[in-house]
Amino acid sequence: MWRQNSLITSDKPFDVHPDDQVQAMKASIGNHLLYTLAHDPTTALKPHWWWATCMAVRDRALAASFTMMRAHRQKNVRRVNYLSLEYLMGRLLENNLRNTGLYEPAKQALGEMGQDIDAILNKEPDMGLGNGGLGRLAACFLDSLSTLDLPAVGYGIHYEFGLFRQEFVNGQQTEQPDAWTRNGNPWKFRRPEYSVEVKLFGHVTQHFDDLGNARFTWEQTKSIVGVPWDIPVIGYKSHTVNFLRLWESHASDEFNLQIFNEGSYVAAMHEKAAGETISKVLYPNDSTESGKELRLVQQYFFVACSLSDIIRRYKRDNQGWEAFPDKVAIQLNDTHPAVAIPELMRLLVDTEGLEWTHAWSICQRTFSYTNHTLLPEALETWSVVLFERILPRHLQIIYRINQQFLENEVAKKWPGDLAKMRALSIIDESGSRKVRMAHLSVIGGHATNGVAALHTRLLREKLFPEFNELYPGRFLNVTNGITPRRWLMVCNPELTSLITESIGDAWTKDADKLRDLERFAVQPEFQQRFRAIKRLHKENLTRTVKELTGYEISPDAIFDVQIKRLHEYKRQHLNLLHIIELYHKLLQNPGLDIQPRVFIFAAKAAPGYYLAKNIIHAINAVAEKINHDPRILGKLKVVYLPNYGVTLAERIVPAADLSEQISTAGKEASGTGNMKLSLNGALTIGTLDGANVEIMEEVGQENIFIFGMTVEEVEALHAKGYNPWDVYWSDSGLRNAIDWISSDFFTGNASDFKPLRGSLLDGGDPFLVLADYRAYADCQAKVDAAYRDTTNWTRMSILNTARMGKFSSDRSIQEYADKIWRLPCVEFND
Repeated sequence: MWRQNSLITSDKPFDVHPDDQVQAMKASIGNHLLYTLAHDPTTALKPHWWWATCMAVRDRALAASFTMMRAHRQKNVRRVNYLSLEYLMGRLLENNLRNTGLYEPAKQALGEMGQDIDAILNKEPDMGLGNGGLGRLAACFLDSLSTLDLPAVGYGIHYEFGLFRQEFVNGQQTEQPDAWTRNGNPWKFRRPEYSVEVKLFGHVTQHFDDLGNARFTWEQTKSIVGVPWDIPVIGYKSHTVNFLRLWESHASDEFNLQIFNEGSYVAAMHEKAAGETISKVLYPNDSTESGKELRLVQQYFFVACSLSDIIRRYKRDNQGWEAFPDKVAIQLNDTHPAVAIPELMRLLVDTEGLEWTHAWSICQRTFSYTNHTLLPEALETWSVVLFERILPRHLQIIYRINQQFLENEVAKKWPGDLAKMRALSIIDESGSRKVRMAHLSVIGGHATNGVAALHTRLLREKLFPEFNELYPGRFLNVTNGITPRRWLMVCNPELTSLITESIGDAWTKDADKLRDLERFAVQPEFQQRFRAIKRLHKENLTRTVKELTGYEISPDAIFDVQIKRLHEYKRQHLNLLHIIELYHKLLQNPGLDIQPRVFIFAAKAAPGYYLAKNIIHAINAVAEKINHDPRILGKLKVVYLPNYGVTLAERIVPAADLSEQISTAGKEASGTGNMKLSLNGALTIGTLDGANVEIMEEVGQENIFIFGMTVEEVEALHAKGYNPWDVYWSDSGLRNAIDWISSDFFTGNASDFKPLRGSLLDGGDPFLVLADYRAYADCQAKVDAAYRDTTNWTRMSILNTARMGKFSSDRSIQEYADKIWRLPCVEFND
């Protein structure tokens, strides 16, 4: 009855007649229920149906991947290797069904088997492999690489617990393990035959070869083993299935039988526990020395495994090393993988015996680096003492790279200029000596890119001006993007259908064609259907809010959304102060004529970032007070949704009316939440920061709400001298809001939010919350007025959707391929 259908072939597993696909899917799902999960349809529970459906899709993906891999090997293609410490993948089943064209066949097959596809899809947990925008960007890029038929491998870490599962206790964030792997996962499969041994600690000895050349041996090291897990990444209507390879750490000697037999049972397992610690969690708390050590070990572990794997694959198809940069491109997604540069040098010089100059040439032609931050304090550095203890040979290599760089390049351009040497040196000697990983990344590669036009300009002019002068043309811009498959087709299928019905489906692979929607922006029937879709998602989100928080909200209100990592520069507390002022006004005048509004927050704060956690507590305390106050007649609600991730974002994004992108100008590199929300018809309130500038250029100044200081005005204010107390005393509404949040009104304890008040006043307000406050509040009043004109608001929303084509990750990846990687797509013969 459940015989494997012969229609599934290794050549064209997706190119089957729809009726045959339904039967093939039924056969595959039934086979996996019976033979993989030991259940038949009468005993299988929803998780079993989900697993079996995933396996049916995975079978087809693997069949397609074999065709692709044969083509790649025959052509000996150049491949990009994307190194990222995080990938925020979300759920994969629906995305993969839509990318393969199997969604409708699977829906029909499951229906004929008595199952509802939505119930099956909701059984999938989010993969615990990422945190914020960095990880979600990496996931979007993998999707686009496969969609564009570009050969690629993503490399990262197989975290057992991910970041953490966020819960609120008395309004305060608590962190619980995110045990996403507890019940296994059908998308990933283990590849122990490609395991890699990684060395740590020890010391270095020097000796000389027969020609008198100095050679170095890294000795008395400790070893751990990296075991890879692969996750297929399926392109949309493409021939390509690339892979995400994740490394899981194990002890090289997991079990000491002799110690066990002597009765020391715990000690016998010590090495196993220590080895597995490395891949336990994403971003271990680095407020302690042991936490810092674990972070550095974690970063080296994953790049050492990845480089070993890259070299193994290269040697399989090539002889010698000269062709390495022509066949291998390595992209460093931020500085977390930057230790790959000295690691490749170690492998080429110490293991392969290449001469230093030759090895360095190969290294620079292979690596490129994406910078994701303009905050100097966020540029990663490592203590020289820590580095020397964990990676002694790598520190020697970094010293030599730095010495030759300063002598051969800096000193030649700026003879005798010690200030330039100090600014450009990889080793920061201004205090305790530290290794500057961003400097290493710039020097060790052939290209450094920013992720928005403004960000790249500031990289050149403010963050790395000396490097930009030394290396003209090395700093490039590739504005970030998002995949429209995940952030429209999956999260908003109703809007997807309306768009496709109106302009065809070419936009799904060429997002610029969304511009064809512009002609519908003022058509009453289209507007009505567009509003109905927004209303449907708002109604769905009200149920999610009730389920997660217990609060009841109305879909008639403006849904004002700020969903992003909790950080001071993103200024969730600016939003909070405005909420408090509105609340105060409503208590003074309950009849105040304002549009009902629901402020929706979702974000995690790093476990050791105590001020960010204080802001979360403050938002929850204000929400609890406002949401239970009958005096304001339901005109204001505040909700903070816990445990923000991709799946929760997919519920919030299509329901949003207003998108809060309110970072201090010059602090946000790009942002991608702004793109997702605008693509789904939310209007943006924001500063001229990051990609907001380019979004304004695309959608038009009349279809976005811009406020606040520009980068130049921020610099001028700092140069003049900024005192937040001056703003506090000059603005009574703002002063009342600050005083109120630091009183005992919201929690009964006046000291609860002293850290928040202190950062805004005594701490100097480093992110200019007070300086931008009144402009923000005035802009919010414009939002209130605009929302009253339903027809014009809908027109603006449609134009936002229509003009977001530039921000497709397909465009971003094509720019990387053309400008940085020199990576042609691979053509397949049908």
